[in-house]
Amino acid sequence: MNILVILGHPDKGSFNHAIANTVIETLASNGHEVLFHDLYEEKFDPILSGQEIPKGASLEGIITEHCNEISKAEGIVIVHPNWWGQPPAILKGWIDRVIRAGVAYEFKEGDSGEGIPTGLLKAETALVFNTSNTPRERELQMFGDPLEILWKNCIFDFCGVKNFHRKMFGVIVTSKLEERLDWLKEVRETVDTYFPHKF
Repeated sequence: MNILVILGHPDKGSFNHAIANTVIETLASNGHEVLFHDLYEEKFDPILSGQEIPKGASLEGIITEHCNEISKAEGIVIVHPNWWGQPPAILKGWIDRVIRAGVAYEFKEGDSGEGIPTGLLKAETALVFNTSNTPRERELQMFGDPLEILWKNCIFDFCGVKNFHRKMFGVIVTSKLEERLDWLKEVRETVDTYFPHKF
């Protein structure tokens, strides 16, 4: 399978990078082709201009490349921290510029955008791995887990990807090495489950 992996974290020593590396290694060992983007390393420009918004707009080469990759991807994996209940700005900008009309979804002819779209993404499965310094109980009670709503309902379901799994790891700031190794084992097992060995 052709799997797109997107990482959004600026610190190369972060646990997010460890997760992404584990995902890539597991996918490769299972015989899948991996397309990987470290958005900070690549200095991805997150700013969506007004000229770029319309469907069919002329796009920069790098955005066209990302759009083509996500269109062809048979699976998608996203890795990022929970910052203010949201992805980092660079990843939100990637969503704005790449998860676009005509690429990830479209409305029926005559629909000006108020209806229910048709998802266009080919991917059957999307995984999202997050890290957080907020205990899960507080996240649910105080904030209602906004990242689950964002990725599952607002993005992947909207774009036609029905098989979705998300895992939040934390509390990162107080975690011990043993915990992190266990979490990376869970990452491997999750990837094995959703993107098993290709026979």
